[in-house]
Amino acid sequence: MPMKANKTEPQSQTRKQKKDTPWILHIFNHICFVTTIIGCYSCHWKIKQEKKFKHGQCCSLRERLFYPCLVISFCMSVLLVFVWVESSNEYNGFDWVIFIGTGLWFFWSIVLLSFLGILAAYTSLLLVLGFLLLWEGIELYLHWCHKILILLVIVICSFFFWILFTYWKDRWLTVGLSLQVFAPYIHLSSIAMMVILSWPLAFYLIHLEGEARIRRYQMTCNERKRNKRCNVLTKLRALQVAIGLPFFLILLCLYLLPLGNFSACVQEKNKLAPKPYFFGHRGAPMLGPENTIMSFEKAVEHGAYGLESDVHISYDHVPFLMHDSDLRRTTNIKEVLPNASLTHPSLFDWDFLSTLNAGKWFSHAPIKPFFGMKPLSEADRERAGNQKIPKLTELLELAQKEKKFVIFDLYGPAPNHSLRALYVHHVVSTILDSQIEQRLIFWLPGFEREYVKKKAPGFQQVSRLHSVERLTKENITRINVDYKNLFYNGMREYRAANISINLYLVNEPWLFSLAWCSRIPSVTTDNIQVLNEMTQPSYFMTPKYYLFVWILMDILSAIFIVAIFYFHWWKESKKEKLLKSTSIHTDIQETASNMEKGSLETLGLLPSSSQPRSKEPSATQAPSVSQQPPGRKLSHHQDPPKRNMLPGVAKNIRSPVFPKGNVKPPVSPKEKIKPPVSTKGDIKPPAPLKGEVKPPVHPKGVIKPPAPPKMEARPLASPKREVRAPVPLKAVPSPEGRFNRQRPTRGRS
Repeated sequence: MPMKANKTEPQSQTRKQKKDTPWILHIFNHICFVTTIIGCYSCHWKIKQEKKFKHGQCCSLRERLFYPCLVISFCMSVLLVFVWVESSNEYNGFDWVIFIGTGLWFFWSIVLLSFLGILAAYTSLLLVLGFLLLWEGIELYLHWCHKILILLVIVICSFFFWILFTYWKDRWLTVGLSLQVFAPYIHLSSIAMMVILSWPLAFYLIHLEGEARIRRYQMTCNERKRNKRCNVLTKLRALQVAIGLPFFLILLCLYLLPLGNFSACVQEKNKLAPKPYFFGHRGAPMLGPENTIMSFEKAVEHGAYGLESDVHISYDHVPFLMHDSDLRRTTNIKEVLPNASLTHPSLFDWDFLSTLNAGKWFSHAPIKPFFGMKPLSEADRERAGNQKIPKLTELLELAQKEKKFVIFDLYGPAPNHSLRALYVHHVVSTILDSQIEQRLIFWLPGFEREYVKKKAPGFQQVSRLHSVERLTKENITRINVDYKNLFYNGMREYRAANISINLYLVNEPWLFSLAWCSRIPSVTTDNIQVLNEMTQPSYFMTPKYYLFVWILMDILSAIFIVAIFYFHWWKESKKEKLLKSTSIHTDIQETASNMEKGSLETLGLLPSSSQPRSKEPSATQAPSVSQQPPGRKLSHHQDPPKRNMLPGVAKNIRSPVFPKGNVKPPVSPKEKIKPPVSTKGDIKPPAPLKGEVKPPVHPKGVIKPPAPPKMEARPLASPKREVRAPVPLKAVPSPEGRFNRQRPTRGRS
């Protein structure tokens, strides 16, 4: 029966361990997990016992000095990625600038985005690995290869920031505009992120609180180290404040952020302005080759309000449509006349220009002009492959036919061109000769504006961004400005002066939504087929709806954060109660052990604690724990040996489990212990109780203790046992001042 109980108990313990084991440990091996994160962070892949750190000593001084570099590289790389993602409206322009310098058309903007994303992902991964190592309590050691790469990331990011601050300062305006659109959603997402971060934060803060309580409890038990432990408690409190206070301050700011938040897309529906009109930028360049008749016709099909183009003048005085200062990108000049591919377009005759193909670069090239552009149908692909460079008069005929407005940039001819000083006059004459309605022409060039007003008073004058006073003085009611200028108060002063605003170049839906909500009348776009399908601004919401979501999100996040902190506090208090109960149980065991030890010392079965013990026990002394037979190891759950006890004491204390077989302790044959001589008046020892074995008396007077009875193997006694006080016995002291003890020997009963 005892053996059966031994088999059943481990099985129940195994089932309990499996039940209490987290589910993730059934799938992943914890040792492999720790080895993986250590290997990725420190490049140490050997499985070994890692050194745990103490609070305040997570790593060496060198690692603590370098860790801010990792945080800085992470912040810089993430900021660069954010800036470049929000600049997606400018990707085509960036690719064009790189093409001008290299002569190779490619999606350089996507390459740069991928590169910056890799830098941000790399630094983020190292931060996460460091956090996991701290969570496991393992000291941080970043490999030198990672340190070199982190410094390289800082250098690269610094270089890009220098370019942004030196040459592309207006990119920061794009970031500001994006925040105006996404501010409500970033606000709500930030609150959700704070809720997620509250889980490890609450775990750490409550853990520090529990450790502080334990140290305070230990401090009351040991006053000698009071000053030192008070210093430790101060450090723990300071660490709690340093971590918890910024978290709650940021959370409070997020809760109150909508009070000072402004977003043009948060307004009442009845105050929303009409949808802005579209000017097709060089037609519809995502549906057909730019500045071709096919592209302009596609723009008209998708509801363009006007057509935007660029005008050059040929060497024989023919105005034609072309944007670049050479013919490499949009024609097959490299195939026809490679040596003249870098020549200015105004130095070619129209007879030569009309023979060039202006569509194969769009339809048959492996790399399209726009990233993510939809593939063309077979008919559109064939039609695009046959496009030619159009004249200005062809565009005017289409505009007159479709009643569309025309706006264009006029580029001056080369310095040695015959119309270098009179090209404006020539273009105005060409427009007037086309018989197009003058009201359909938006005249954008700023030079010789007085001549144009006098020669063609029906043209609608459009200016660049100037002051309201200057525009009013020149009697100009339309301006064509870069969309980044919308950052400055939404250009309210121009709208207040009844000046119509046209923004260029607006390709992204979020940017078009911002222009829509800012009451902008028209925009110039490459992406007319997508923007024309929008029925309302993206990211639009009413103030009441935003207020409801804001309050609901604040309440739910506060409830979740309080629940998370309460859960970790409850879990830590449960551990603390278990620790206190364990310590109390240990104190009870120590008290019981001390009582037994004191009783044995009183009976003379153990030497007094005040007397020094000899290193080697004599024949009269009982063997110590270290002298137990091999193969048997006493634990703190077992009772002290009772072979030297008197029968009255041995009956009240349970015997430990001995291994099979009788093991005789060493007995010195030279020494014999004489029993104490009884004198008159001496107190005789009490008679043995019932069931006890009376020690036999040797004929010569030497007392031989009886051999211990054979006992069956049984499980260890439970530590929770009642220890009875031994029966006090009186004995005659020996001349040496202590009781004579006899060394037990095992013999046959």
